[in-house]
Amino acid sequence: MRQYNITGMSCAACQARVEKAVNSLEGIESCSVSLLTNSMGVEGSADDKDIIEAVEKAGYGASIKESEGLNEGDISALVRRLVTSLIFLLILMYFSMGHMMLGFPIPAFLEGKHIYHAFIQMILSLIVMIINRKFFISGSKSLLAKAPNMDSLVALGSGVSFVYSLGVTVLMIIAKNNGNEAAVGSYMHDLYYESAAMILTLITVGKMLEARSKGKTTDAIKRLLDLSPKTAHLIRDGKEITVPVEEVKIDDLFAIRPGESIPVDGIVNEGVSAIDESALTGESIPVDKALGDRVFAGTINSSGYLVCRADRVGRDTTLSQIIRLVSDAAATKAPIARIADRVSGIFVPIVLVIAVITFIVWMILKGEPGFAVARAISVLVISCPCALGLATPVAIMVGSGVGAKNGILFKTAVSIEETGKADIVVLDKTGTITNGKPVVTDCVAIKADSDNKLLKLAGILEKKSEHPLSKAVTQKCEELNIDISDENSDFEVFPGKGLKCSYKGMTLIGGNSDYILNNCEDKTSTDEVNETVTRLSDEGKTPLIFATYDKILGIIAVADTLRQDSVEAIKQLKKMGLYVVMLTGDNARTAKATGAEAGVDRVIAGVYPDGKSGVIEELKKFGKVIMVGDGINDAPALAGADTGMAIGAGTDVAIDSAEVVLMNSSVKDVAAAVRLSRATLKNIYENLFWAFIYNMIGIPLAAGVFYNAGLKLSPMIGAAAMSLSSFCVVSNALRLNMCRIHDATRDRTKKKTLESIPEFDISQFNKEIKKESKVMVKTMNIEGMMCAHCEASVKKALESIDGVSEAIVSHEKNNAVVTLSKEVSNDVLKDAVEAKDYKVLSVE
Repeated sequence: MRQYNITGMSCAACQARVEKAVNSLEGIESCSVSLLTNSMGVEGSADDKDIIEAVEKAGYGASIKESEGLNEGDISALVRRLVTSLIFLLILMYFSMGHMMLGFPIPAFLEGKHIYHAFIQMILSLIVMIINRKFFISGSKSLLAKAPNMDSLVALGSGVSFVYSLGVTVLMIIAKNNGNEAAVGSYMHDLYYESAAMILTLITVGKMLEARSKGKTTDAIKRLLDLSPKTAHLIRDGKEITVPVEEVKIDDLFAIRPGESIPVDGIVNEGVSAIDESALTGESIPVDKALGDRVFAGTINSSGYLVCRADRVGRDTTLSQIIRLVSDAAATKAPIARIADRVSGIFVPIVLVIAVITFIVWMILKGEPGFAVARAISVLVISCPCALGLATPVAIMVGSGVGAKNGILFKTAVSIEETGKADIVVLDKTGTITNGKPVVTDCVAIKADSDNKLLKLAGILEKKSEHPLSKAVTQKCEELNIDISDENSDFEVFPGKGLKCSYKGMTLIGGNSDYILNNCEDKTSTDEVNETVTRLSDEGKTPLIFATYDKILGIIAVADTLRQDSVEAIKQLKKMGLYVVMLTGDNARTAKATGAEAGVDRVIAGVYPDGKSGVIEELKKFGKVIMVGDGINDAPALAGADTGMAIGAGTDVAIDSAEVVLMNSSVKDVAAAVRLSRATLKNIYENLFWAFIYNMIGIPLAAGVFYNAGLKLSPMIGAAAMSLSSFCVVSNALRLNMCRIHDATRDRTKKKTLESIPEFDISQFNKEIKKESKVMVKTMNIEGMMCAHCEASVKKALESIDGVSEAIVSHEKNNAVVTLSKEVSNDVLKDAVEAKDYKVLSVE
C-alpha cells in the first residue's frame, strides 16, 4: 500500500470527495482516505503524479508520505488561533451583551450612540472572521467545486449572520438619517455580529479538542516511534564512535551497553545478556541472548554488554514494520464505515436544503426575518458530518494501537471487524495447541531397576540417532541430570522398527512393540507391554519399548504436549460462543486424544497440508472462520479463512498469508484478539449511534420543529453543540485504551452460533499431486516414519535442499511427494532423508 499525506480536509464530506477523485483514475484497485490521520492509502498501478493531481483538482493537497512521523504543528496553530479569537470575542461580547445582560458599564462616549456601537461590533466580528479565514477559504472552494463540506456550513452560518447584521446596520443608518431614533434602538436587538464571531470561535474550540483527542488515538504509534534511539555506538577500527542511527549500514558492528535501547536489528557477535522485548511482543520476561541470537530495534538491553552485527536497518527493521502495520490498519476502512461514508457524501447538500426550507417556512409563519435567519443559521452550524466520518477510524486506530502494545497486529481495518464476527476458530494442532516438539511424558519401568535406570539405558541407545523421538529421550536425560556419556558400540538403525547397540556386554534394543516382542526372549511381560502400549496410544502418545535380548526393561512414552495455556484459552474461546476446531494431519486416534485433552468441540484429523484450505472452505459454509497457524506451512489455509492468524510469529511480522499476526505463541492471544475486536466493534456502534442521533435530534431542534413546545436553539448554542459532537466521538474511542484484552472475567457467556457441524469426507480435500511435464515431481517411498514429528523431520531435510520447492510428507502413506524447481538427483534426496535415520526404499 502506498501512502500519501492529504491536506485541506475538514470533514467526512472532504474524505468522500478525495476518495471519489482518486477512485476515478485508471489502474486504482482501492483507495482509503483517513480523516483521522489526514492520510490516504492507495493500491494499484496508477502513477503518483496522477494521484496527486487528482487530489489537487478536487481542491485538496497531497504529497507522498515519506515517514511515519506525526505532525504536532496543527494543534499549536489551532491554540494560537483560538486564543486570539477569544480575546476579540470577549471584547465583542462586552459591547454586544455585557451591558444588557450583566449590567456592565459602557464608555460614556457610546451612550445613546447605537450606530457607533454597531460599527465597533462589526469591526471586532470582522477581525475574528479574518483570524478564522480558513473556514471561509476552504468552504468557498468546496462550494465552487459543487462539493460543500463542514467548512461550507460554518462559513455560511457565520457569513449569513454577518451579512444580515450588516444589512441591519445599513437600516439603522437610514433610520438615523430619517430622525427615527426609536427604530435605531429597536434594530440593535437584530444584530448578530456576536453570533458570527461566536460560531467561528466555538467551532475552533471543538477543532482543538478534537485534534488533541485525535492525537491521543495515535499514542501507540508515538510510543513505537520513541522506542528507537536516535544514535548508535558503532565499532570502527576497534573504537566506539557515536553516529546518528540513520548512518548505520548492514554488517556494521555496534555496541549496546546495559540499559540502552537497541538501534537496529542485528545478530549477537559478542557477549551475553537478557533483552526486554516487551515493547514489541508484549512478553514481560526478558529473553536471554548469546552468540548468534537475533536482537531487534527498540528493545532494551537489561544486563550485559553486547556487540552485534547489523542485518536490518532503516525501514526494514522489525520495529519499522510494526509501525507500518499499525499505520496501514488506520489507513484502511472497515466495511462498517461504508454506511457513514454514504451518508457523509450527501449530508452537507441536504443540510443546505433544510436550512433554506427552514428560512422560507418561518418567514411564511412568523414574517420576522431575524427569527427566520436565526433558525436557518442554527441548522447550518449544528449539523456535524465530522462525527460521522470519525466514528469508525478513531476506534480502529485506538483498537489497533492497543493490539500492538500487546503483541497483536491487525494488518487492516477489515481484519479488526471480521475477527470479532467469527463463528468458528480453527486451531492447527502442531505448534499451536501443542508445543510443536516431542517430549517424554511417561516412563514405565517393567524389569529395569528404576525409571532413571530405564532412562539411562534408553539414552545411551538413542543418543546416536537423529530421530525426533530419540532426541526427546536424550533431552529428558539431560533435564534429570542422568549421565549418558558412556559409549555404545555396534549401533544399528532399523527404519520403521527401532535401534540396536552393544553396551557393557549386553545388547540394547528399542523401538515399536512388533520389533521388540519379535527380538526379545522375555515372553512373561507381553501382556503388560501390550496393555501399556494400548493405554498410552489411546492417550495420543507414542510408546517406545526398551529391552535386552532376555528381558523387557520398560516403556517410555513420547508426545507433543499441550501448551501450558491451551486448555484455558480454548475454554475462553468457547465461553465467547465460538466453535473450536482442531485441524491436524495426525491419525484420528492420536488427534482425538489430544483434542479431548485440549477441550475442543471438533477434531478433524488426517488432513494433509495441501488439503487444509479445502477444509476451511467447507467450514465457511457454516459461519465466519478464523484459522490459526504458523503462517508458513498453513499459508493456503490462512489465506482462505475469513481471518488468518499467524501465531508465534515472534518478530517476523511480515507474514503475507495472515491478516492478524500474533507475535507470541500463546493461544490466549487468539481469545484476546477476538475480545479486542468485539470491544472495537461495540465502540464503533456507539460512535455511529451518537453521530446519527445527534444530527437526528439536533437538526429538527435547530430548525424550530419544537418551537411551540418552548424549545428554541440559538446559533451560538448550535455551534457549541457541533464543536463538542466530534470531541465526544473521539473521547469515546479513547476508552478502548482501558480495554483489558487478557481479562476473561468480563466475558459474557454467549450462546454458540453453532452447536455442531455435520460430518464431511476429508478425503476429497487430500488431493494427490500428479506428475506433469511442466513440473518436476518425485515420489519417495520411505520406511521408518511413525508420527507427525517424523514427517516434520523429513520435510525439513528435503526442503533444505537447493531445488526443492515443496515436500509433502505422509507417515501413513510412507512417502514424500517432492516438487522440484530444478533437477535434483535421486541420490541427493535419498542422502538427506537417510541422514535423519529413515530408509528410502525407492524414488520414482
